[in-house]
Formats: sequence, C-alpha cells, structure tokens
Amino acid sequence: MRILIFYDLPTLKKKDLREYRRFRKFLVKSGFIMMQESVYSKLALNQTGVDAIVNSVKKNKPNDGIVQMLTITEKQFAKIEYLVGSKCSDIIDSTDRLVII
Repeated sequence: MRILIFYDLPTLKKKDLREYRRFRKFLVKSGFIMMQESVYSKLALNQTGVDAIVNSVKKNKPNDGIVQMLTITEKQFAKIEYLVGSKCSDIIDSTDRLVII
C-alpha cells in the first residue's frame, strides 16, 4: 500500500514558515519521499502499518493550512501516468526486499 500526503500550508509569517519547515522535516524523517512540491508518498506493508503512519501524521500535523492523506494500493500507484516529465529513478522506491546472506 502507499500513503500519499498533499499539503498547502501558509508561509506569510515567521511562525507559519517555522510550522511549514517542521512538518516537511517530519515527513522526510518519517521516510516519506517527495513526488513533487507539497506531495509526498510512503510505502506501507499492510493496514496496520498504514494506521500507524496515519496516527503519526495526525500527531504532527500543523495547526493551519490543508493536509490531505490518501491510501492506495501499489497496483493503483503503478498506473500513474506521467504527462510531462518522467519518474525519478535515483531513489529506490519499491517493495522489493534486499536479502543479504
């Protein structure tokens, strides 16, 4: 499964900028990968993982602005169609497991 986060936060005041940076840093430290500006995604193995991630984001949400979450399957995510540009391949972003023996 994949969790997508979409956000639009105010940045007019110093306090707003601080909240924006804090929330973005939280997403990156939590393992979210930026798809484009203000759109982040993260893999989750199962519904329990999704629930834990959702609760963590809810605890760290900013006070103002708009933050939206969408959970989709990997099959749905794989159907994303790039109209302009292409997928960035320098980030390992898959469900494949690395096994070292």
